[in-house]
Amino acid sequence: MPKISVIIPAYNAELTIKHTIKSVLKQTFTDFEIILINDGSTDRTAEIVREIQDDRIKIFSYQNGGLPVARNRGIDNATGDYLTFLDADDLWTKDKLEKQLNAFKANPKAGVAYSRVSYIDEQGNFLYNCNPVSFEGNVLKPLLLTNFLINGSNILIRREAIESVGKFDPDLKSSEDWDYYLRLAKDYSFAVVPEYQILYRQTSNNMSSNVERMKQTGYTVLNRAYQKAPQDLQYLKSKSFSILHLYCAELSLGNSKINYDRINKVSPDLWLSIRLQPKSLLSRSTQRLLVKFLIRRFSPLNLINYLSFTKNKI
Repeated sequence: MPKISVIIPAYNAELTIKHTIKSVLKQTFTDFEIILINDGSTDRTAEIVREIQDDRIKIFSYQNGGLPVARNRGIDNATGDYLTFLDADDLWTKDKLEKQLNAFKANPKAGVAYSRVSYIDEQGNFLYNCNPVSFEGNVLKPLLLTNFLINGSNILIRREAIESVGKFDPDLKSSEDWDYYLRLAKDYSFAVVPEYQILYRQTSNNMSSNVERMKQTGYTVLNRAYQKAPQDLQYLKSKSFSILHLYCAELSLGNSKINYDRINKVSPDLWLSIRLQPKSLLSRSTQRLLVKFLIRRFSPLNLINYLSFTKNKI
């Protein structure tokens, strides 16, 4: 049996799937299997994967069920002592698996290991690093405030933790990874690799582009988490929702091209975030977002779009 099962859900991923799999095959740790879940693709995804000659790759094809269902199907087919997930358009640095396994050796009680995240563009070019995080042990408190693991291509999990916590919620169409991390954090400690090993591809089709859906599922995830969170963390609830609304406002304003209708939809998120946490006005990030909103709200639309196109931000 392999030490690690790498689960890759793939839906119409013909443009990126080869590069994603290659980033796994180049790992310095080699005792793994790749469980490729072909989630009802109608393009050449499965064909491209079959052309890659490596006995560690196993393809399972199903009707389309969505990302959480595909990940769950990967769990069902995995045989490794540790499981990890990789979205079909993301990449890993070559030492991701090795160093996360080493983090478990240094923290034998940990159920989850994670790394830091960098953003890449559609062509795979580096964009920027996310803020460095180093939370270890009981990470439920910071995880209630924000999904600091960023996306679903990050964590390495002990099998017994998955068997205890269960599978991804198939009813969540966004934020399902945050929900899963919160469930893990309630019962298991986390170990960190303080290095940028996850390359998160930003595309026009990213699920995070659907802000309204993300907000709705974010509410579901947070309400569920606080129902089970210990009493000494309940005071964080308003701050969690404030950060969620601020994040949604930031996503809406971050679009390369924007119109007045979208700007007007930003306003409720921004003001509700401030109302829930008035002290957030002292934060430089909130101040920058508020200035950005006011500039876009009261500037000529053609100037906004020109500046957004040429510089991608004001």
